[in-house]
Amino acid sequence: MSTRFAAAAAALAALLISLLSFTAPAQAAVGLRVSGGKIYEANGSQFIMRGTSHAHTWFPSQTGSFAGIKSLGANTVRVVLSGGRWTANSASDVSDVIALCTQNRLICVLENHDTTGYGEQSGAYTLDQAVDYWIGLKSVLAGQENHVVINIGNEPYGNNNASAWTAATSNAISRMRAAGFQHMLMVDAPNWGQDWGFVMRDTAATVFAADPQKNTVFSIHMYGVFDTAAEITAYLQAFQTAGLPLVIGEFGNLHSDGDPDEDTIMAQAQARGIGYLGWSWSGNGGGVEYLDQVTNFNVSQLTSWGQRLFNGANGIRETAKEATVYSGVTPSPSPSASPSSSPSPSPSASPSPSPSPSASPTGGGRACSATYTVVGQWQDGFQGEVTVTAGGAPISGWTVKWTYADGQTVTQSWNATITSSGSSVTAKNVSYNGDLGAGASTTFGFLGSRNGPDGANGTPSLSCTAA
Repeated sequence: MSTRFAAAAAALAALLISLLSFTAPAQAAVGLRVSGGKIYEANGSQFIMRGTSHAHTWFPSQTGSFAGIKSLGANTVRVVLSGGRWTANSASDVSDVIALCTQNRLICVLENHDTTGYGEQSGAYTLDQAVDYWIGLKSVLAGQENHVVINIGNEPYGNNNASAWTAATSNAISRMRAAGFQHMLMVDAPNWGQDWGFVMRDTAATVFAADPQKNTVFSIHMYGVFDTAAEITAYLQAFQTAGLPLVIGEFGNLHSDGDPDEDTIMAQAQARGIGYLGWSWSGNGGGVEYLDQVTNFNVSQLTSWGQRLFNGANGIRETAKEATVYSGVTPSPSPSASPSSSPSPSPSASPSPSPSPSASPTGGGRACSATYTVVGQWQDGFQGEVTVTAGGAPISGWTVKWTYADGQTVTQSWNATITSSGSSVTAKNVSYNGDLGAGASTTFGFLGSRNGPDGANGTPSLSCTAA
């Protein structure tokens, strides 16, 4: 009997120790974090990337792309940078890019493209050179851990000597940490990102262990190598079984090396809670122009690939959830000085009209208020934003209504379900932003068309009904 009592006491002690030592995932003071093979924000909310890549280094003037990408529902943008293989992006330029991301409530994955195809493509940089570039940018990256992921080097090995990827990537991570970077790091696979030799798959645990912060996520690029459902599911399952974090850092619906199975890629990513980032917004050349998601950087001219990625089954608009770090944050105008001649929704330089308040929240009971702001406008369109705030008690849903007087119409929206009947507009919460604590806020946005130069400026009266 004493033996059984001692065993029971030992079991109880072990249980208490495990409970006392348990740490909730990702409850870090700051920054995106990996825990249990998933990505979390600093407050413990899981974050699943849904977005696209933008080739900023080759198209630095296309700053309106960030608002366009957001307008289609994305929560993340992967931004192409260069440290010298192409025209180098300076610290001030990268700082502006981060500002564009945060103003548009996007998580910013910054990637160094110089390493693409190292060992096989002439002029490609080493991962060591990529780390040197990041160290040179540390002054503008420090303090951005909540908003920025550092993708150390794009497709850092071609098909030659791909086995060297493991040691080179581990060393790059160690150098980044030794330099003081606290950010989540992202590492691309070899074999031009597609890992057909399974070097990343088979040595990912070794690379993850090289990060003293255990805050590295792996990125697979899925093109022609991943043209069957069996290949896609087997690769994703290998990382899930290993408990290691994975994102699909690039993929397309077509490619010169084969026809990727984008339907399975997106469905499996959604089912498994894995992030995906399509390639790419606009500006592709060299025979892969079919990978453009919009034509000539124009958000109103979606290609068939863009329609599939943003609006199709398991697509971005249907599955993306905005990072909670942006809850209640109102973006300021973009650094771009004026709207382009195309109907891209880049904010204008003129001050936005003052918000139009609805009835203020009451001190108790289920109530809400809403404010309407025009954050940008161009020749025949505008970008609007509404902030919904709960009253003195928590609410579980909200409906905002308004009526336009100047012929405006809503054409696209995000973070709300918007319907229109004539000039009357009704916006309802979506699944992830209806529950608001007392005094808490959430924001939704939309694009609209307008008639005449002042068609965006009339701020309608709003009513907000809480559930």
